[in-house]
Amino acid sequence: MTTTLKKMGALVLASAVTLAMVSGKAMANGEIGDHVNNLHAHIGEYTEEVHWLESKFGSVVDAYEAKDKALKTDALIEYWEEVDFHSAIETQYVPIYASIWQGIYGVKMAIDGNKPIQVVREEQEKLNHALWQALGAVKLASQYQKKGLVDAVKTTEKEPTTGPEVIDDIKTRLDRVVAKYAEQLHEVATTLVHDTYLQRFEGVEGDLIAQDAALVEDLEKDFNVTLPQAISKDKGVDSVRKVVETMQTKLDRARVLLVEAEKSRKDVF
Repeated sequence: MTTTLKKMGALVLASAVTLAMVSGKAMANGEIGDHVNNLHAHIGEYTEEVHWLESKFGSVVDAYEAKDKALKTDALIEYWEEVDFHSAIETQYVPIYASIWQGIYGVKMAIDGNKPIQVVREEQEKLNHALWQALGAVKLASQYQKKGLVDAVKTTEKEPTTGPEVIDDIKTRLDRVVAKYAEQLHEVATTLVHDTYLQRFEGVEGDLIAQDAALVEDLEKDFNVTLPQAISKDKGVDSVRKVVETMQTKLDRARVLLVEAEKSRKDVF
């Protein structure tokens, strides 16, 4: 990929990434390195890792083209999980993290399905593009991190139960649903949907019903029917992401209502 294309990818994402970083709380599951809270000092390493990944992914595709019988496509996943850059993008911008997983499985499934090499190369190019987009997002995050405009990454989840902060947490969790689905962890994604509904959304339903009962009913259907079905029917990452994006638009409306409710309570007292 040319330098120009890399820059274009970063520019296209800039506004969306900025909004996600400034408004969201960085959070990760499991053990992560301290580097995620000092991104600026590790940009050089992340850049090297992206070049390394591009090379390693390319070697897998080259082996497929050469009809190497020793080829194992699981190596694609192993390479990705080996680098620190993995957790850097996971904690900063989950949508692109999901796109990388989508790209990895695009290449893997094309090879496992014995698709023509041209098809595999096209999937490889999509994956490479996602990697460079992710690096651009991490670079942008490092700038905001230095200015103190994004929260430090937490390894354990804060559990808001009331107020507008719940909606922010729900939206972050839904992004993670897409990521887990892209990782082919369908049961994990479905469980996360149900847990988010039970542990987060139900806590604010009462306040929301009083203001917009139809919105609550619509979101209940999304949590319990629409999104789980999109996952179980394996409609693909783009379809699952579309459901999530529609839900997040509705959740934005819910957040406005909760802010108004809080303001009304303060005005009364």
